[in-house]
Amino acid sequence: MKRRTLLVAVAALASCGPETEPPRTVQPGAPGEASREADPRAAQPSPARHTPADAAFMAAMIPHHAQALVMTDLVPKRTERQDIHMLAERIDASQQAEIAQMRRWLESRGETAPPAAHVGHGDHEPAASEAHGMASPDELARLAAARGPAFDRLFLELMIRHHEGALRMTRDLLATEGGGQEPELFQLISHIDADQRAEIARMRRMLNAQLP
Repeated sequence: MKRRTLLVAVAALASCGPETEPPRTVQPGAPGEASREADPRAAQPSPARHTPADAAFMAAMIPHHAQALVMTDLVPKRTERQDIHMLAERIDASQQAEIAQMRRWLESRGETAPPAAHVGHGDHEPAASEAHGMASPDELARLAAARGPAFDRLFLELMIRHHEGALRMTRDLLATEGGGQEPELFQLISHIDADQRAEIARMRRMLNAQLP
């Protein structure tokens, strides 16, 4: 009877032991010191830190988003198309929220955010603005002067190009070593990429519906 009880106890310990004991990591001690068991949680990789390319991306995306707001501000008095009004409202809400997030991201990491008064009008760094799909001052002036179908067409054309520029910016960041891997930034650029691809497709359908 005692032998049977002992076998049952041994079997029970064998069945639960490997599942209940956490893996152990032994760290060698310094010369003259004993080795010690490490905390398994300390062995987990730490989240990726931001890079200079990440900070540059955020600082450039703020004026890029701000120009989209300059363009959407023109919509209410220049078109009668309800679908363009709704598109502009969506772009305005999402990009204002993202600008606020990008400013917080930069400031909380000791980086500099561009001043709000100097962004969005296409009058800075022309080469970079063109590469990022931003409208020139002349294009913004033509958009402001347009009305009705002429405004609708130009607004959609400029905003499609503008969104495509944002996609290039995210693609270029991810192509840099370590770029875009910091967790909050990666989540943001993933959202920008998905959101703006969807809006480009929607705007192309709207533009094609306007063509004769």
